[in-house]
Amino acid sequence: MNPAPGAATPAGEQRGFYLPDFCQPRAVLAIVLIAALLSFVLALARQSFDSSFWTDLARTSAYLLWTGLLCAGVLCVSRRWLASMPLPRATALALGLMVGTVALVSEAVYWFGRLWADRLGIASSLFPQAHWSFLIPNLLIAGIVGALALRYFYVSSQWRQSVELEARARVNALQARIRPHFLFNSMNTIAALTRSDPGRAEEAIEDLADLFRASLGESRAKISLREELEVARIYQRIEQLRLGERLKVKWSVAQLPAKAVVPGLLLQPLLENAIGHGIEPLPEGGTIEVTGSVVEDTVVIEVANPVTTVGKVARGGNRIALENIRQRLELLFPGRSAVEVQESTGRYLVRLRFPCLFAEDDPGETGR
Repeated sequence: MNPAPGAATPAGEQRGFYLPDFCQPRAVLAIVLIAALLSFVLALARQSFDSSFWTDLARTSAYLLWTGLLCAGVLCVSRRWLASMPLPRATALALGLMVGTVALVSEAVYWFGRLWADRLGIASSLFPQAHWSFLIPNLLIAGIVGALALRYFYVSSQWRQSVELEARARVNALQARIRPHFLFNSMNTIAALTRSDPGRAEEAIEDLADLFRASLGESRAKISLREELEVARIYQRIEQLRLGERLKVKWSVAQLPAKAVVPGLLLQPLLENAIGHGIEPLPEGGTIEVTGSVVEDTVVIEVANPVTTVGKVARGGNRIALENIRQRLELLFPGRSAVEVQESTGRYLVRLRFPCLFAEDDPGETGR
């Protein structure tokens, strides 16, 4: 829900806080792997491959692992609190929380080693013997590494926001682009139907209004696959009035999960290109095939249309639409989506692949 005009919004919510969510399993796994790799590098730099190397590796790994996980836990718990503050204050506090966590862990390690030595009468090589020479370097390292990490998170967040803004601008441009000849042809068709078939003319006006509402309305980052299929079917019905029997669309999408999330206007541009570049140039028309399935938690959607000659459909509008779809899928499913094109004699096919994901409150279902 958008705030009312003039309403105050926390600074962190206005720009989107740059710290990642350290509560996510992927972030925890990254911290464990980085701690293990850094421990190996530090142990290798201090020792040779002998018995002391493995002792040093075990000690360093345990210290870095616990320190990294505790810092991640502290940032996870305090993330919402930090996001409500101005950026400089939030950054300073985040750095202070990390340095403070390292200080507490270092103190705990040192005093636990002292307790161990007092009870057994001997000092263990696993624990530091000097207090300040152990604590101060750790705090300096924590400050430097923490500052570098925060800088990296900030730059990464700014880059991602710029990508999102560019993608959103592309979506808005796509949603605002209703070809003039399509609108004029639709209105002429509706005008002719008002005399010959008023009932169909009324349905066509409703379909055109629904299509404009979906195309020109406020964009959403993701919608359900059911909504996207309905928009594509509305577009087909409008074009069907103009092309008549020349246009046939075969829908084989019963296996698609209706509540799976997709970027808005994912299929309608593909159907538009299939009609404009495939069906219209053919005097006898043809059949567009839209098929969908789920393969190992991956949604696969194919849109195939006949063409007159190989390469004819690879015009500017088609390439722009495909690149737009590719970028929006990548934004919603980073590294897990694909847009494939297969062009052969008399046939042009676009295949979309993306994960089968649902909104948090949707249990998911399969069907039309």
